[in-house]
Amino acid sequence: MKSTVAAALMLAGLGLTAQAHADAVDDITKAGAINVGIFSDFPPFSSASADMSIKGYDVDVAQAIADSLKVKLNLVSVTGQNRIPYLTDKRVDILMSVGYSKEREEVIDFAAAYAPYYIAVIGPAALSVKGKEDLADKSIAVNRGTLEDTSLTEAAPASADIKRFDNYNSVIQAFISGQTQLMVVGNDVGAQVLAKQDALKPEQKFQLLTSPSHIGLNKKEDRLKAAVNDAVAKMLADGKLDESSKAWLKTPLNPDNLKD
Repeated sequence: MKSTVAAALMLAGLGLTAQAHADAVDDITKAGAINVGIFSDFPPFSSASADMSIKGYDVDVAQAIADSLKVKLNLVSVTGQNRIPYLTDKRVDILMSVGYSKEREEVIDFAAAYAPYYIAVIGPAALSVKGKEDLADKSIAVNRGTLEDTSLTEAAPASADIKRFDNYNSVIQAFISGQTQLMVVGNDVGAQVLAKQDALKPEQKFQLLTSPSHIGLNKKEDRLKAAVNDAVAKMLADGKLDESSKAWLKTPLNPDNLKD
């Protein structure tokens, strides 16, 4: 009887050891798929295409991660409110487009930055603007009360004519219609304007603030973090990340924009 109990305890101990060593990569490999939390309406990073599939910069990177793990990519639509709980509850394995913050780092871990996010001054090619001092006497559209507004207010000379609007559509229309000479927006919004205004030939003049996007994952998932970092590093080295930037963000990838 003692031998039977001892054997049972030994088996239980082996089971606990195996369970302790199981991690997200094991779970992903066993399932044959990686669940990736993604915003379904966040162009140009992710949005529905003509065939209703989700495409964009984030999808390119997520697919590369899935390919590196040799599993299927399963995109899971999340919101700003539920995505961290989705991750910690293991309804998704990783999250795309997560900005780093000390508060978030207390709950989740971050892989290396993979996507540029920055606030840029955009204007027509014909207008020479190279730095903050060139904003003097220029009219500039910005979304009221946003980080763009704060950054512009801090940087602009006193003579700059800052025109504040209540939403991004109004900011874009003010710029396109000539109501303002320049606009200040994030590169996600800016990419849409750069792609569609051939006559105006808008371009990024310079950046006011840089805060790259990271891939979020649960803490203590070192193998998964290494796999994600390796996949992103490979895309950076072979030019695939630059290709995605040109395709979706309408500008070449500047590696400096991946630095916090």
